[in-house]
Amino acid sequence: MEFTCPLIITTTRMFIEPFMVRALIAAVLLGPLCGLLGVFATARRMAFFSDTVSHGALAGIALGLWIGLANPTISLVAVSLLIGAAMLWLKENTELLSDTIMALLLSGSVAIGIIILSLLESRPGDIHRYLFGDILAIGWSEVWQSGVLAVVAGTALMLRLRELTLVTANEDLAHVCGISLKRYNLIFVLALTLTVAMTIRLLGIVLVTSLLVIPPAAARNVSKNLRQHLILSFCIGFLGSLGGVILSYFVNVPCGPAIVVSCIGMFVLSLIVGRLQQKASPVLAKI
Repeated sequence: MEFTCPLIITTTRMFIEPFMVRALIAAVLLGPLCGLLGVFATARRMAFFSDTVSHGALAGIALGLWIGLANPTISLVAVSLLIGAAMLWLKENTELLSDTIMALLLSGSVAIGIIILSLLESRPGDIHRYLFGDILAIGWSEVWQSGVLAVVAGTALMLRLRELTLVTANEDLAHVCGISLKRYNLIFVLALTLTVAMTIRLLGIVLVTSLLVIPPAAARNVSKNLRQHLILSFCIGFLGSLGGVILSYFVNVPCGPAIVVSCIGMFVLSLIVGRLQQKASPVLAKI
């Protein structure tokens, strides 16, 4: 009588089922990208930016459903880009503080989205997928879009890493060195906005900010310099998103929250490792 481990059967089935293959590919594409961009977003105190864009995307989703789009991803991305551009314009042309601008756009766009949804004759049954994420329901077109975004944004980030780092660290010094602040701010906001818009299907509007904040925060606990910070944030974004998808499959829980819990677990682990490193440093110094 041949004995087969149920765990092996379940694992094999996970890598065969088409919806899981699409989910795993999308997770390993967007998770590391969010980790990389999150390093600069948190350093520039723009963590609330992703929250503003993601919640503002509700207006894009409502608009797409109102005009009859079968898949409101196009309107979602368009409205997200509009909010990102509005945020950048208000920051450069007014004396308002960044958090005031973000709160203004977030509350206004959410209000518009709710009004449009209330005017629909029938309430869409899949709106919760955008609110809380449903990566298991994405199609191959969204996987390809995620792949193109990851390649283009990741390549641009690596090619302009020095300039972007200087702009993030000291805008005045970057301006003296001849770096165009408007161009690099526009490129960064564009990449961050598109990444947030695509990641909404991964985590949902409610949780999307976590993938941009938790991996850089966890990497910060154990990194000694910017290079380590970027590499570790990339790896934590990769492992957190991949581990969350696998966890949701085995435990049968929602995928978005599972990814967040997975990232939180690595944050706690990095916090412990960082504390141990701090305690070991004085001992090594004495030796």
